[in-house]
Formats: sequence, C-alpha cells, structure tokens
Amino acid sequence: MKVLFPIFLFALLSPLQAQNPPYDKAPPVEAPYFRVRYEASSEMGELIFPVQYTVWIPSGVETLRGVVVHQHGCGEGSCKSGQTGAFDLHWQALAEKHGCALLAPSYEQPQDADCQMWCDPRNGSGEAFQKGLAELGKLSGHPELATVPWALWGHSGGGHWVGGMTLLHPERTVAVWHRSGVPLVETNPDRPSIKTHTISDAALGVPMMCNPGTKEGVTVKDGRFAGVWPANEAFFAAVRGKGGLIGIAVDPLTAHECGNQRYLAIPWLDHCLSARLPEQAGDPLRPMPTESAWLATVLETTAVPAADYTGNAKEAVWLPDGSLAKAWMHYVTDTVVPDETPPPAPEKLSVKGDQLSWGAKADLESGIAHFVIERDGTEIATVPEKPKNPFGRLIFQGLQYSDTPAAPLVEMKFTDATAEEGKDYRYRVISVNTVGLKSE
Repeated sequence: MKVLFPIFLFALLSPLQAQNPPYDKAPPVEAPYFRVRYEASSEMGELIFPVQYTVWIPSGVETLRGVVVHQHGCGEGSCKSGQTGAFDLHWQALAEKHGCALLAPSYEQPQDADCQMWCDPRNGSGEAFQKGLAELGKLSGHPELATVPWALWGHSGGGHWVGGMTLLHPERTVAVWHRSGVPLVETNPDRPSIKTHTISDAALGVPMMCNPGTKEGVTVKDGRFAGVWPANEAFFAAVRGKGGLIGIAVDPLTAHECGNQRYLAIPWLDHCLSARLPEQAGDPLRPMPTESAWLATVLETTAVPAADYTGNAKEAVWLPDGSLAKAWMHYVTDTVVPDETPPPAPEKLSVKGDQLSWGAKADLESGIAHFVIERDGTEIATVPEKPKNPFGRLIFQGLQYSDTPAAPLVEMKFTDATAEEGKDYRYRVISVNTVGLKSE
C-alpha cells in the first residue's frame, strides 16, 4: 500500500483539478518577473504535485551572483501563499544588494496529501527545482541562474526542504534559515516512513539557523506543533556536535506562524551572502569566516565572544560575529531588532489628475510599513490607510502565514479625493519603515 500511495495521489490531480482554486490565482508576471509551471508526474521518484516557480530579477544586473529562495510550508494555504513570495519588497532588497534573483516555489498540494512527497527533495522536488532554474534562466536571459549558489529560507515543511537541499548540495548552498522545520538526520520512531539525511563534512561549513516558535514545544509542551522543538533540538545537536556552524533563535512570541523572524533572518542571510559569495561568478563559495564567532547557551538570551564562552562550544549556539549576536539577543528577548537607518526614498512619482503612483525599494533592515502622502507640505493620507499583519509588525504588503505578501498584491497608488479640479498641487511621498523611521 505504501508503494502505491504516491501513484494514488497523482490520480487525484488531473491537470484540470490542479488549476482549480486556489492555484489559478497567481499574480500575473511580466519582466522583471518570470514563471514556469510543471504538471504532476506519474513516474516513480518524480514530483507527484504540480509546481510553479516565480522569479524576480533585479534591474541592471549583467550576471547574477546567486538566488535567494523563499520556500513556503505544507498544506494548501501555505502552498498558495508561495505564489506571492517573489513579489516581496523586503526580500527583494536582500537579493538586489547581492546581485541575486529572488525565487519562490508554489507546490500545488491538496490539503490532506502527504507533504513529504515534495518537502523531501529526493522525491522529485529537488530535480524539478533545478530544472525550473535552468528554464527560468533561459526565459530571463540569465542562463547562469542554472548554476549560481543558493541562499535558502524555508518555513515548516519548507524548512525540511531547504535543509535537505543543503545536505544534498552543500557546495551550492550559501546559508540556510529553518523557520520551524528541519530535516531528519536520525531515525524517527514516530514516523519511520520519513527518510533521514547524512551530514557530510562539506555541510558542516554551511551556516544554518534554526528558528522555532517558543509555543512549538519550548514553553508550550502540547498541541499540534509541540514536536517542532524536539526535532530542531535533535538536528541542532547532530550538526553542532560535529562542529557545524549552526545556531538557534527561538521566537519568544509565536507558535508556527512566522511572526517577526524576517527582521533577523534577512540581516543574517545578508551577512552570510557578503561573506561567502565569490567575487567572480562561477568560482566556488568562500569558506564562512569563524574567527569572530560568538556563542550562547541554548535557550538563553545572552551571547559572548567565543573566546569568552566557558561551556562546551559543541553544544552552544553559533553566531557569526558580534553585530549578528547583538541582533540575535534582541530578537530572542522580544523580537525588537533595532534599526537606526531610514528607508530609501520613494521614486518615480507620477501624478495624473487626482491619481498618484510611485515605486519604492524596501529598507533592508526593517522593510516598509506604509507611505505618507503630503500635499503642499501637509500630510493628507497614509497608504495603506490601515496596514495589516496578523502575525507581527504592521507592514505595507501585509503578510500571510508563510511570510509572503498578502493577496491580492497591494499597489503603490493613491487617489486624492479632495483635490479641486483645475488647481495645481505639489505632492510628496515618504516611506516609513517598520520601526517608524521616515525616508527623505
């Protein structure tokens, strides 16, 4: 029966069914966005779910240096949320800084189907991912997309997937962030059907961060997600015990939702990309520097330089340097990671009658919370009027459960309903980041 299970699932997924809601509502794409989609396969070992990959290419980049991958979690809702991942302004800011593409998969998994059939990359999703990179490279005019390194972020089952890809392809992986989910590296008696991974010496050199919510088994010991912390703890112990560069950042506010994790994940990945991407495209990744590392005791909130740590280093949280360690200490205390730099100013403001439109790039540290609209020097509105985010700081694009923009995508537009016909006005638009700092 177990052998036939994947084939049975495929039989439920005709092409017509695969495009029924919610998977037929992906935002439309045109350059700098590109998308490919693959139907489910009935071949043993290949991906049994349809999947679409959407990529964003930063302007002005002749040769991409890497790709930032934002991988959603299990279940129909999380899979659907992956359709907006490549449109996230905050994650785009990270990718653009390093000359990287931003890619978001969306697996078309029915709610009750076995998510292991995609979140274990050995079940065909790893091969489909690399096939998608090659095809997106051709579509975008960036064939190097097929071979550049990956910076991987994953939530829940997506954390399992990015971990599996890291352990299978450490030479391609710059760094990996595990929001809640991790791969198995030892026998799990509760789920013997889940295949385990081997930790190679090469994988030990990839910086990793485990990021469970405190209500996933740390402070709340029962419920649906109580097993997340034991799995993270076991994965951390296995990797760190071998000398791997891995940390733990427990979110002190959440359960399985992503909360404010991006305000540490993005700076952490930024640091790793700066340290590891080669100067020349095609060269091997550089080793992660370790001479400035800080260490902390698991489930404590204070880190110190490695030379000052008095415990067992192979049981300690690994952090790459003092600046990241200080951000980590704020995050694991209350998630309020400080930021003293204002966001970039909006650009390309256009006024046609009473209609305003503009563009903007996100603040790398703190994203965009909202925009302020001024007319003749007086504030008349904010866009959106009431920012929403049920999972963390209020943010311009809103956030879904798997840390992707709310759908439908919000636009940078405003209608001045109080403008008088025939009268000239002077408008300004100001970006405000999520710690309240205003742009020029």
